[in-house]
Amino acid sequence: MAKIKVKNPVVELDGDEMTRIIWQYIKDKLIHPYLDLELIYFDLSVQKRDETEDQITIEAANAIKAVGVGVKCATITPDEGRVKEFNLKKMWRSPNGTIRNILGGVIFREPIICKNVPRLVPGWSKPIIIGRHAYGDQYRATDFKVPGPGKLTISFVGNDGKKIEHEVFDFPGSGIALAMYNLDDSIRDFARASFNYGLARGYPVYLSTKNTILKIYDGRFKDIFDEVFAKEFKAEFDKRGITYEHRLIDDMVAAAMKWSGGYVWACKNYDGDVQSDVVAQGFGSLGLMTSVLMTPDGKVVESEAAHGTVTRHYREHQKGKETSTNSVASIFAWTRGLAHRAKLDNNTQLGEFASALEKVTVSTVESGDMTKDLALLVGADQKWLSTTGFLDKVGENLKKAMRV
Repeated sequence: MAKIKVKNPVVELDGDEMTRIIWQYIKDKLIHPYLDLELIYFDLSVQKRDETEDQITIEAANAIKAVGVGVKCATITPDEGRVKEFNLKKMWRSPNGTIRNILGGVIFREPIICKNVPRLVPGWSKPIIIGRHAYGDQYRATDFKVPGPGKLTISFVGNDGKKIEHEVFDFPGSGIALAMYNLDDSIRDFARASFNYGLARGYPVYLSTKNTILKIYDGRFKDIFDEVFAKEFKAEFDKRGITYEHRLIDDMVAAAMKWSGGYVWACKNYDGDVQSDVVAQGFGSLGLMTSVLMTPDGKVVESEAAHGTVTRHYREHQKGKETSTNSVASIFAWTRGLAHRAKLDNNTQLGEFASALEKVTVSTVESGDMTKDLALLVGADQKWLSTTGFLDKVGENLKKAMRV
């Protein structure tokens, strides 16, 4: 078949360790043979980030902002051990955090469902997509120990000099205290990104808070979501036959356990941190999770696998030993980015290719060809393939699918 022409470029962010090996193989086997595609390449390996004083991460994020689509390989966020291992100048920040700060938006985590991979929650037959508002709240709070009896107050002094002050608690003895905050603009962006993602996936959207207890704080999330939905999204949601609803977090958790999935769950910062891990485990494997950063206007997307660089397998690879590393989420990092490129360019052929590659990858696992991590979940008798063996099988099946 003739290669599918992709009119506009995609930003490619290379990564580290075993996922970097997989990444190259995916390009060679599953992308380049089918697409006439310009890739704007950035090497985000920890060595290159160190060499460029992390400027390469900033340049990559700005490139994604300019062209609208980025696909990212997993990268190392160095700790003290990694600083010594690579002789780094400093403990560089997470590239994901840097990219998110430049692009803005919300990260949506979605499971990839393979029918033969057992789920801890068997009723979850459709994806539950967690959108986490990764700003403010407990993660930027000020907390401290209260040494003994005394009065705790909180005050706000406006630029106009006006002061708001509240007595929080009269401490009879030592204890602890915390103050946290959020921004209307940030919550508004969170709402827009959540609704745009719901439209992109054709799923209903739920926001969960505890506004019965935090009437003003969590109530503000509810009010802003209601306002943004009514003004900017209700007409399109009605047209598409999808809905939006606010629920209490405890009610939403209970509902999630008994529902089959098929919705976007917009979570406040702490809730999203917890629930994304609950959902990942409930669906069976972190190796089957996508991570998509979408800007509030729905125009810019950066996609990657939700897992790390698989260091343990890389150590084996360095020794020349065969590995069996799951590449499903890395394949989906490419397909989700390409699907967004197709949407922006109105490129039907590219959209169909991205969809076909996803279906082929899932059907390969469902037909019994998988890596060791998934085989162990399926059962003791399940055979498994090597890292390249699995990708070769996906490549073989994709070739057949694209001939049809």
